[in-house]
Amino acid sequence: MRSILVGLLGLLLCCGQVMAADFKVGYVQVDKLLQEAPQTAETGKKLEKEFSPRSLELEKLQKQIRDLESQLDHDRANIVESDRRQKERQLNNLRLEFQSKQRELREDINLRKNEELALLQERINKAVQTVSESEGYDLVAYSGVAYASKRIDITDKVLKLLGKK
Repeated sequence: MRSILVGLLGLLLCCGQVMAADFKVGYVQVDKLLQEAPQTAETGKKLEKEFSPRSLELEKLQKQIRDLESQLDHDRANIVESDRRQKERQLNNLRLEFQSKQRELREDINLRKNEELALLQERINKAVQTVSESEGYDLVAYSGVAYASKRIDITDKVLKLLGKK
């Protein structure tokens, strides 16, 4: 009985080595793709263009706040109490408006970044799939792998494919 088990184990090891010889593995560095893909720079420019009018509006509002603070500090000794209180209220209202618009802008930018990141990840996945299928890979692993040889790293091939689109 023991000799049969040893024989089966030997047979499995031989078959495993034959199967492993035909098994092609690849590895992709997702963080490198996200940093170096040409679409990353395009996305940054696109978002900057999309949100620049609102950023400029915030800058104008911030300048208005600084000007009013400066005017209030300069006129503090010569201004009537009721006028001073009115300007302070106006200043507080401007600060609140600024904070609210700033928070809304940050939230909107984060939403759009996440949307664009999802689109980029989808493109990366398609590019990885295309490279994997065209070069006959059986398994391609993403980041989070403890070790991967440079020999199986197909990140540059995927970057090259992303650059063509």
